[in-house]
Amino acid sequence: MGYKVVVAGATGNVGREMLNILAERQFPVDEIAVLASRRSQGTEVSFGDKTLKIQDIEQFDFSGWDIALFAIGSDATKKYAPVAARAGCVVIDNSSLYRYDPEIPLIVPEVNPEAIHGYKNKNIIANPNCSTAQMVVALKPLHDRARIKRVVVSTYQSVSGAGKDGMDELWDQTKGMYVPGQEVAPNKFQKQIAFNVIPQIDVFMEDGTTKEEWKMVAETKKIVDPSIKVTATCVRVPVFVGHSEAVNIEFEDFLDEDEARDILREAPGILVVDKREPGGYTTPVECVGDYATFISRIRQDSTVENGLNLWCVSDNLRKGAALNAVQIAELLGNRVLKKG
Repeated sequence: MGYKVVVAGATGNVGREMLNILAERQFPVDEIAVLASRRSQGTEVSFGDKTLKIQDIEQFDFSGWDIALFAIGSDATKKYAPVAARAGCVVIDNSSLYRYDPEIPLIVPEVNPEAIHGYKNKNIIANPNCSTAQMVVALKPLHDRARIKRVVVSTYQSVSGAGKDGMDELWDQTKGMYVPGQEVAPNKFQKQIAFNVIPQIDVFMEDGTTKEEWKMVAETKKIVDPSIKVTATCVRVPVFVGHSEAVNIEFEDFLDEDEARDILREAPGILVVDKREPGGYTTPVECVGDYATFISRIRQDSTVENGLNLWCVSDNLRKGAALNAVQIAELLGNRVLKKG
């Protein structure tokens, strides 16, 4: 006996990826429903070798369904997640709405699986921000060994993090650079994204940080350890899929780069590609479609006591969103619901 699963937002980038991953990982699905807004009703999406028709989320009855994966944004989630939760369906939400609620667990299964039992508070589990998810997978095994004091991270985030509109803008703007009369002005992004980098993701806050940067700080503390100090600079780059991060870590105790490399090789969800030669590292192009978080460029930082640098790359539509949500569903099934 398997699960009755709902995917809400099944026409979007993340929703479609959720369906792909559920099929790839052979999640024990007895029945599946795909939802979106009324204007998408009847649209067809793929689930393995099946074709499913989108249903109107407004009219959907969540009673009797086990798990709902939500990829519909904060506004719609605020309306429909409580409806699903009250009906007894556990919501795994990809938006930022519930991440900072102390009663709702924020989970990366490789990092804090024990938090899964907190779902009972509101029948909702939060999925972290894409840039946070891949970083904490790398931080946790190192923190367990040498206790992290401070993290300085600079991100290089792909346009797919801004959805289909972001990907379209990069594509159209790039073409427009070469075709007179087809120039495309910035719309989704604050400035030209083609052949450029933009040091702003989300809105600015009073202290000069952006909300994306604040998210990385708050979520790392909630998922890994509230005592870790984090400072982030988040940058949008002209890459379609795959987030990259340059991470500088300061530990309480000394951690040799070779030992760190060995620890990361043994850690769940990580693939170390770290050769000190041209091309001996992973780039976003190579991580697309993969489940792993790739770690490269592991090296000592001699400018601080007990410092280490590393390069972290992952498919943001997978580990940063859809894959992590499905892994949470697997964790929920294995530890709590125990069906399938």
